[in-house]
Amino acid sequence: MPETVLQRIYCKTALNKTGIPGYRYCLNPYAGCSHRCLYCYADTVLRFSNLAEKWGEFVAAKENFPEVLRRELRRKRTPPGRVLLSTVTDAYQPAEAEFGLTRAVLAVFVEERPEIELDLLTKSDLVVRDVDLLKELRNCSVGFTVTTPDDAAAGVLEPGAAPPSARLRAAGRLVAEGINVWAFIAPVLPGVSDAPGALERLIAALRGAGVREVYLDPLNPYQAAVKRLRVAYRARFPQALKHLERYLSDPRTYVQPLRGRVGLT
Repeated sequence: MPETVLQRIYCKTALNKTGIPGYRYCLNPYAGCSHRCLYCYADTVLRFSNLAEKWGEFVAAKENFPEVLRRELRRKRTPPGRVLLSTVTDAYQPAEAEFGLTRAVLAVFVEERPEIELDLLTKSDLVVRDVDLLKELRNCSVGFTVTTPDDAAAGVLEPGAAPPSARLRAAGRLVAEGINVWAFIAPVLPGVSDAPGALERLIAALRGAGVREVYLDPLNPYQAAVKRLRVAYRARFPQALKHLERYLSDPRTYVQPLRGRVGLT
């Protein structure tokens, strides 16, 4: 994989309003992400005219993010509502081990608003590092995004992320510490995520780790992601290509039977 370019930047805001159902604000302490997920939509959301690197090859750490968040929380007289960390980056991507912005964000919430309704969503097992702070946030939960139970397949589809087996172990550790943990099977990749027995194995593994809430979401078929996925399918999952094409031709006939198969809605 190409080396990730790291840089430091400054931000003007931390809490940003979001249209994601159930949430009022989102937090993204980094711009960019080194997970390089083939299906990622975020490269259509964030565009940096001053960077030559492609999406997935750069990460910009918002160096003043914790301080900006603290100021915003102190200005708000009422709780900011439910907050999602994060939406167009991964707060626990490898850069977090160096910069520590996400841990600093959690510390701000512990000091300023320990009652905050906060959900974290990640593909990284680094989150277990912060279990001490998570336990001090009374209304906090951690979600793990997974697309497949197969580490090898995940290495093709999301080469910069922690393998699913590591995420499952992390989920189990957090559950053992009393943290509310949920899983997001997203996106469901036709012929890969839902290959015979794959979804059932994944959900069984999640249950075995103590996860009791599992959600799934279909593939967002925007053009750039589909182009990347077709290349990967032809090279690594040729037997699944017909399933991808069937989904792309009519997503509506695909999604509901899939949810019914595993008892989800």
